[in-house]
Amino acid sequence: MIPSPFLSRRTALHRFGCGFGSLALAGLLGQNRPATGSQPAPHLPPKAKRVIFLFMAGGVSQVDSFDYKPALFQHDGQMREFADLRALQRGEKTAPKFRVMKPLWEFKQRGQSGLWTSDLFPSIAGHMDDICLLRSMHTEGVAHGPATLFLHTGAANFIRPSMGSWLLYGLGSESENLPGFVSIGPSLGNGGPRNYGNAFLPARFQGTALGRAGAPLKEIAFRNISASRPPEAARRQFELQQVLNAEQLEPGDTQLEAVLQSYELAWRMQSHAPNVVDIQRESAATRALYGIDEKGTDDFGRKCLMARQLSESGVRFVQVNYALNSSSNPAWDQHSNMPQHAVHAQAVDKPIAGLLADLKARGLLKDTIVWWGGEFGRTPYAEKNGTGRDHNPGGFTMWVAGGGFRPGHSHGATDEFGHYAIEDKVHMHDLHATLLHQLGLDHEKLTYRHDGRDYRLTDVHGDVVRDILA
Repeated sequence: MIPSPFLSRRTALHRFGCGFGSLALAGLLGQNRPATGSQPAPHLPPKAKRVIFLFMAGGVSQVDSFDYKPALFQHDGQMREFADLRALQRGEKTAPKFRVMKPLWEFKQRGQSGLWTSDLFPSIAGHMDDICLLRSMHTEGVAHGPATLFLHTGAANFIRPSMGSWLLYGLGSESENLPGFVSIGPSLGNGGPRNYGNAFLPARFQGTALGRAGAPLKEIAFRNISASRPPEAARRQFELQQVLNAEQLEPGDTQLEAVLQSYELAWRMQSHAPNVVDIQRESAATRALYGIDEKGTDDFGRKCLMARQLSESGVRFVQVNYALNSSSNPAWDQHSNMPQHAVHAQAVDKPIAGLLADLKARGLLKDTIVWWGGEFGRTPYAEKNGTGRDHNPGGFTMWVAGGGFRPGHSHGATDEFGHYAIEDKVHMHDLHATLLHQLGLDHEKLTYRHDGRDYRLTDVHGDVVRDILA
């Protein structure tokens, strides 16, 4: 008689019991071992536990939003010389002249802090007393691809782990039942999966994508979560699968180890994930706070509410992408039509303000960092003397809220036209270092050995910006 190629569950467990036991033991030990493999705990007392990064792909104009420059109104329409970065790259020896372009939205001082912000974001403007403005940001890369990659990974010309992966590597996940790093609606362009990738870090630190830019809202969900099979039958299948896979696991095989861990996580997610990102379980008042079911704000409102649900459930790094589609022309990239900024602002303004209010009301803002911004800003002059603004990595604005940052505070400054950062400059490496610091990680100690050298998110650069810490 020819033996059956299929094993009963009883036979499989009998034959492979030691392998399965070893796998289970390894899993239990893994829960208690340091996340980095060498650090028993965070390097520093953490001020925050998690991050929600609101990525505005394309580059919001700082001089139209959070960086008030009266000189732009005074010299509007005048032709002036600007040391344009693209011209310098082309080797031009004299600074070209461009037409100064005033902001299209009125600026006002807001809240008790009196921070200047424009009417482009009227709802966010109501939360300036909770926000720390970084008005002297500068970064690497003039084009979207390199600058976006640099924002996410700290490098523009090499495959490096994304910040979310570094954070997960350094601290581990807060939840056994959900991924530790989630990117909602990421774009396929300008870095694509590398923006949430693990690169040379072990595969288990890769981010989990929910949907993609431009996809229908129904696709913004954990895929392949099903409760159609009876729980006991599903468990038997899972146990047998893990037993068989464990027999193939050899010491040092991080790829297969990551696969087995992903299967275990997927198994736990079957019963936990569907209830986490369920918009319907929220009250009507909460849904209205985020602009859900309202024209123009429903899409991003749902994503922001999902971010709060995921963060509240233990996801350590959640990125919410506003990119519109997966092409190489991201949402905020207005080279010839600055009024289009208003359309995008209307889509994100109420949801972001709702997120800040919701986190604060739930007591989550104090240990959650909300980080807002794009890969660079825009020029204070009209591109080709038209109606739009060009890319500007030399001086732009980002903001952070919660997580131990100084509320109602403005740090640094650009020149009188808002073109270049000149006072208390903050490089992207500095911001990465500061974010890690607030999460209890020393950016100089958070390293990983690869190809004979120690790598880190900030490479060999970066300083913690202590003036913005509460």
